Amino acid sequence: MKTKILRIGFALFLTVSTFMVSAQEIEVHGTVYNASNRRPLIGTTVLIKGTHTGTITDIHGQYRIRVQKGKTLIFSFVGFLTKEVRVTGTGLDIYLEEDKRSLEEVTVVAFGKQKRQSLVGNMAYIQDRNIMTFQPPYIIPPNTEEYEAYKENRFLSASKHPLSTFSLDVDAASYGNIRRMINQGEMPGKDAVRIEEMINYFTYDYPQPGGEHPVNILTEATVCPWNKQHRLVRIGVKAKEIPSATLAPSNLVFLIDVSGSMYSQDKLPLVKSSMKLLVNNLRPEDRVAIVTYAGAAGEVLPATSGADKQKILDALENLQAGGSTAGGAGIQLAYKIAGKNFIKGGNNRVILCTDGDFNVGVSSTSELESLIESKRKSGVFLTVLGYGMGNYKDNKLQTLAEKGNGNHTYI
Repeated sequence: MKTKILRIGFALFLTVSTFMVSAQEIEVHGTVYNASNRRPLIGTTVLIKGTHTGTITDIHGQYRIRVQKGKTLIFSFVGFLTKEVRVTGTGLDIYLEEDKRSLEEVTVVAFGKQKRQSLVGNMAYIQDRNIMTFQPPYIIPPNTEEYEAYKENRFLSASKHPLSTFSLDVDAASYGNIRRMINQGEMPGKDAVRIEEMINYFTYDYPQPGGEHPVNILTEATVCPWNKQHRLVRIGVKAKEIPSATLAPSNLVFLIDVSGSMYSQDKLPLVKSSMKLLVNNLRPEDRVAIVTYAGAAGEVLPATSGADKQKILDALENLQAGGSTAGGAGIQLAYKIAGKNFIKGGNNRVILCTDGDFNVGVSSTSELESLIESKRKSGVFLTVLGYGMGNYKDNKLQTLAEKGNGNHTYI
């Protein structure tokens, strides 16, 4: 009898376990394309069959939805055949076929006054078989990206100007940005290309400095490709590496743009992913606060120890995009919180994550320059991480990084 009860209990356990596994949700993502030309379909409806839960594709034809494995997703778009697909994994790209069927009859249910009008000219009737089907036009999203006008360094004679300086905080944003443009088949604008940032993007295998010297200076020279009479010299500076265990504690403030312009997958969702990588490397002595801004600025998470990683990760995951962009107010609040938790001798830094599209309060480049210059004397450094495309304001982010004793990188 006891054996029978145990068997029944074990069978029930297997049944419950199987149900729990089957009921687990997964995040399905992918792109919906026009099957005839492989272009993304913007605004495609993605619906979980038998429910009212769904989403639509963004300007890149991409979607992301949480659904139980084994459920069916319905993809529909005006002028295309609806497609149903059973979910078996997380990645799911869809190709919709154009609906070439003609309408046999249209019934309009409404009442109104009949209006007659006299026309001067020829009129003719055509049958439905003579009406050709056509594909909805592909609308290119508007591009409002902004870049500062590029100014070339004038030639200086080394005999008259022998002094050269090196910057400790280098930018690398240009390389990532123009790589994105090239991958999309676009020719980067001249002002988006900054050669020094392309060089700075890479890590070089320079030898460590030896002895009492804190840096090691290396030089390379070659013939200039576009003018054989000149030579190009690259000077590399390698600083002594400090073991991570002996690094000073960090006081970080994540300043995250959650305005409506950050809605797409290459913006706020990417911000969350990149910040999570940083959080997972925090030590107990490090502290993180989170400030967000949209129509107004607010503190989402007070300074929290790196030992409490889950609390920080949960705060990041709960962020949602929507509203206007009061970037100036966000910067002021972030610096205030960084100053409040200032660690003497530590790494005190505001990490700004945005597309740079400020439109409320302090928003012009000159206003942002004045604001950030007033904050840099506080001993708090600034890291600017740029995200997204279409409305990316590179000029404003460059200004923030240069005037705020910081660096600028495009993610």
